[in-house]
Amino acid sequence: MGFNLILWYHPNLLLAVLLLFSCSFGLFSANDEVGTGKGETFTVSSFRYPETRLRPFDLRYIRVDLPPWFSALSIALNSDVDIDISRIERVPIQTLPIICFRDGSPPLPDALNTSLKDSATSGINGLDVEQCFPMQKNITMKLTNNQISPGVWYIGLFNGIGPTRTQSKMIIRGPSYSFIANISVEACTNSMMSGDFCNSSVYPLSCKASDVSNALETKVNKSMLENLVTCKSNSEAFCVHEGVPNFFSLNIMNVAEQIIITATNIRFNVTPSNDISLMCFVRHGAIPSVTSNDYSIDIAKGPLVIHSPLIGRWYISIVPVNLTKTPVSNVRVCYSVESQVLQCPLGKAGPNCTMDSYFLQTFVRRGSTPFESYYLPVGGASYDSANFPLEPLLKNSSYVGESDNIWTYFLLDIPRGAAGGNIHIQLSSDTKIGYEVYARFGGLPSLDSWDYYYANKTRRTDPSMFFTLYDSSDSKVNFYIMYAREGTWGFGLRHLNSSSDSVKGLSIMSISLERCPKRCSSHGDCKFSFDASGLTSYSFCSCDRNHGGFDCSIEIVTHQGHVRQSIFLIVSNAAAILPAYWALRKKALAEWVLYTSSGISSGLYHACDVGTWCALNYNVLQFMDFWLSFMAVISTFLYLTTIDEVFKRAIHTAVAILTALMAATKATRSSNVILVIVIGALGLFVGWLIEISTKYRSLSLSIGISFNFSHCFQAIKRWLYNLVKTLLRRYHLAFAFAGFTALAMAAISWTLETSESYWFWHSIWHITIYTSSFFFLCSKIEDSETPVPTDGNYELTHQDSLPRSG
Repeated sequence: MGFNLILWYHPNLLLAVLLLFSCSFGLFSANDEVGTGKGETFTVSSFRYPETRLRPFDLRYIRVDLPPWFSALSIALNSDVDIDISRIERVPIQTLPIICFRDGSPPLPDALNTSLKDSATSGINGLDVEQCFPMQKNITMKLTNNQISPGVWYIGLFNGIGPTRTQSKMIIRGPSYSFIANISVEACTNSMMSGDFCNSSVYPLSCKASDVSNALETKVNKSMLENLVTCKSNSEAFCVHEGVPNFFSLNIMNVAEQIIITATNIRFNVTPSNDISLMCFVRHGAIPSVTSNDYSIDIAKGPLVIHSPLIGRWYISIVPVNLTKTPVSNVRVCYSVESQVLQCPLGKAGPNCTMDSYFLQTFVRRGSTPFESYYLPVGGASYDSANFPLEPLLKNSSYVGESDNIWTYFLLDIPRGAAGGNIHIQLSSDTKIGYEVYARFGGLPSLDSWDYYYANKTRRTDPSMFFTLYDSSDSKVNFYIMYAREGTWGFGLRHLNSSSDSVKGLSIMSISLERCPKRCSSHGDCKFSFDASGLTSYSFCSCDRNHGGFDCSIEIVTHQGHVRQSIFLIVSNAAAILPAYWALRKKALAEWVLYTSSGISSGLYHACDVGTWCALNYNVLQFMDFWLSFMAVISTFLYLTTIDEVFKRAIHTAVAILTALMAATKATRSSNVILVIVIGALGLFVGWLIEISTKYRSLSLSIGISFNFSHCFQAIKRWLYNLVKTLLRRYHLAFAFAGFTALAMAAISWTLETSESYWFWHSIWHITIYTSSFFFLCSKIEDSETPVPTDGNYELTHQDSLPRSG
């Protein structure tokens, strides 16, 4: 946030600063103190991520490290996404591919309330918070150090978002897309240069311990002066024209209480004057400007004081304004810059260092999950668990000041690579909680500066994906900070009713780093993975069939809906009784075993799949269901042939091997249905070829030795006629037509299956596919039912083995 401290004193001052600052970069080439020409850069890192395919509801994170001296981040993404941005609202959010950016930790876009209408290249400026955009075919952008701050940035690519993203699904169907990413980071060759083109000099302020001035001694607490550090530039003075800024950098390495920035020795280079305005703009992590700054003040009128500054690099810009009022031309303003960094003694913090501060030590949990840990105060009593009482830490405290502004601070560190974890805060009391909880990354929180806070049921951080409150009562508070940034975190407990004896219960606090919030609410499994670079692990919940959301707390399928789906998917397999009964009636025992086993295994698999009951391991049940289903379909086609059992057994063996491989490797592919039908039809065709080759060799021989084309044509025509007549005598057309109709309905139901409607259309698939097998079995006329021909016209049944002469 920006704090414009004095701009309201001068009505025209803001307009003057805007005009002068916008022109300042054009004056650099004419200013000896600022530097000339376009600066040189070098490549810090350059990564090319190979083609990656994202299936429906898949995600991929890319971590990008930006050093403090970086100049620009270049991103080039190429994908096969083809979406019209103007019609983006028509695309369901569950199937919309998006790209997100976030500073410090992986993005979580599932609960975004913002619109996704803009293009990434047009709306990327000012990434202070997570921003998401629709994925496009080509995305090319270059972000400079004036737009984003150094540190760790995360790029997230998602193929569909929403509560159903983490829900376990019986099938996953939908559009997929692939992408290739090229990401490079450039930095200025000269570490003292910055800006879009590395053409802005940045003067570092060198720090060292110093003596305390009399003026400062009268303003601040003496305990703060014990660790006073003064930072100055190596140049004694800077002389610049009006509107030309000078940039300075100040590194804060540890938690500090105050930064005091002062301009000294302010004077004109020609004639003295008291009417000087030096606008000072300060920004954390990036070069400040009139429109983008955290603090601003006319530093010629007084120093700039920053309370509880964030850890990291601060940039300072000082711009002389309103010099045109002086009668002398070519006037310059000369000044020196220095800053004092005030730190509290060890164990103290807050205003005037009167509050207690404790550093929390990390205790790593045992287990296979990375970075799970809890935090306890350093140097305190021994603790048997992750909980620690607050009263022993507070009983020896003495405070000076307002009773409603008493704080106790805790500092902890999130290690590198653990940004995919979640900070879990728990606070409980025997009576009533007498504290408010504030959290801030990179510094100590206060009533004015915080990232997250909880005061009571009505006063707390607005609910978001990154602040999740689970328990909120007078005696217990339980919340998570999702995907916490790696680095130093400060937590502050603001005491309530500290001067009253009404609250004397024992208060217990717990701070831990956990992988999944609330252990996925007991409705899923906590899993973890790594980003594309392998440097950061992130956790996520894999929810059951009935729940979704990042913590599996959202009920997607009700109990009644779950019962209904279970009944449909399990009971619909009873349709296997139809082909099994007919096969048993015709004494086709092999087919009877297949249909019966297929129906039973499918029912058991779906009972396990919906979470009702698992008779065997899920993978075993899935393999048996698909394998036996494949075999049942192909066996139906083979049953329609009349070849010898020797050939049938050979084809069955080959088909069993092939379908077992299909069921063991990506059994749920949609193409498997078509492939199984093709294999079955091919088996039927091979059976017919074997039958023809063994019974009707004379036809091929007569055609082969006859050079009379007219006779050859008549022979083929007669053979086709007899073949059709034989097929009509071998199969019932009505049953065959009913079988093909049921098979077409099965194919339609298969194509209509989605993640939401799977239970219904797959139940229809069970019924129609078994019914089609039943009709196909009924369509075959057994040999005993076939009428025996009385003449020699039944050529396919009896022919001479020798050809007739013409």
